[in-house]
Amino acid sequence: MSFLAFTHVMMLPCVKETEKMDDIDAMFSHLLGEMDHLSQSLTTAVDTPDVDPVSQGETTFSIGFTDLNESLNELEDHDLDALVADLGSKSTKKTNSATDNQIAASAVTQKSEPATALPPLSNTAKTSGVLQKREPQTKAEKIELALEKLKEAKVRKLIVKVLMSDGSSKTLMVDERQTVREVLDTLFEKTHCDCSIDWSLCETNPELQIERGFEDHEYLVEPLSAWTRHSENKIYFVSRPQKYVIFTDPQLFYMWKKKKASLSGINEQAKQLLLKEHFGGSTLIVPDLEGTLYLKEDGKKVWKPRYFMLRASGIYYVPKGKTKTSSDLACFVRFEKVNIYTTNDYKQKYRAPTNFCFLLKHPCIQKESHYIKFLCCEDEHTLMLWANSIRAAKYGTVLYKNYQAAMNRVSTFQTLHSAAHKDRSNVEDYPHEPPPDFIPPPPPGLTQV
Repeated sequence: MSFLAFTHVMMLPCVKETEKMDDIDAMFSHLLGEMDHLSQSLTTAVDTPDVDPVSQGETTFSIGFTDLNESLNELEDHDLDALVADLGSKSTKKTNSATDNQIAASAVTQKSEPATALPPLSNTAKTSGVLQKREPQTKAEKIELALEKLKEAKVRKLIVKVLMSDGSSKTLMVDERQTVREVLDTLFEKTHCDCSIDWSLCETNPELQIERGFEDHEYLVEPLSAWTRHSENKIYFVSRPQKYVIFTDPQLFYMWKKKKASLSGINEQAKQLLLKEHFGGSTLIVPDLEGTLYLKEDGKKVWKPRYFMLRASGIYYVPKGKTKTSSDLACFVRFEKVNIYTTNDYKQKYRAPTNFCFLLKHPCIQKESHYIKFLCCEDEHTLMLWANSIRAAKYGTVLYKNYQAAMNRVSTFQTLHSAAHKDRSNVEDYPHEPPPDFIPPPPPGLTQV
């Protein structure tokens, strides 16, 4: 009897644990607990032995091409020349530094061993000297030199194919020090577009059917380096009117509880006051957004309603049977290591209640995973509120600085455009000289009318 009693007592926690896991609150806690193991799982995925080191090395130099040679061929001549020149200067500095170290080392050796001769220059130094004597002339020679220098220097440069909305593409050379804002400026020059604040660089992931607009302050090479070896992801240069809507129409986010009709009558002065109040201080005031969203259960095509609340540190939810007070709120996800992505046709893919969905995931996760958080909104307006408010909470005042820089770029463009238009007007208004008295005869074979 004592053994049976002991067995019965030991099994009780297991029964309670099973009942607890059946509750949706426990599901949240379980998911949040697994987020602690995210870094380890990502590291394991990177270290898998089935990755070819040679092919993996080539993908670190180009995005959107089958191989590095193809990407170099797509570069415009002046971009290729700039790449070769830059890599040449880096290689020269590296070679000179190595040579200086050899000479310094030999000088020290000679003090103790006078008969020792200077060591010969390395093969790299000899090769560099030969290449410097004869500059490459043809594009093929430049590509060959660029390939060699890229593999020698190990610099973090990417040759990126950027797709346009009309189906065409532009090939850019992106340095690891370049921000998205700088890449956008380069595209403005190449496409001669209007420099609107709406222009964005967006990444798409066909497997997950998602997209995300890169923020202007991000270094573009960093997120692109997270793409997998056989990734079908693409980069688009497109206009996104909602990119800075939280600054152009702040009343939609900070007065969202009011009726839409009353918000449409807000004048520009009131908008500026809202911006100053919420973004002008040392810390950002996040919109106090809250409401019911649908959460996709892990591994299932089942969506359940849950009441969520936005805070500066992350998204929180109201546990079952609890109130909306701060002490009762439970953390759903924090923003430090996740990005927000909008989705495409999740009503069909995952049987979502609507197609107005978004997800939160680590940028290194490129395939379906239980670490991804899927959420669904009732309508497009609610999706717009949550997506932009989450961006503001994640990036804080940096996002506002991005907006101000974009506005300055537009202002500069408009000033230059206005000055050019004025110059053209002055040329047209300049008095023309009267035509000469002598009019040359028409070419032979033509009859003068």
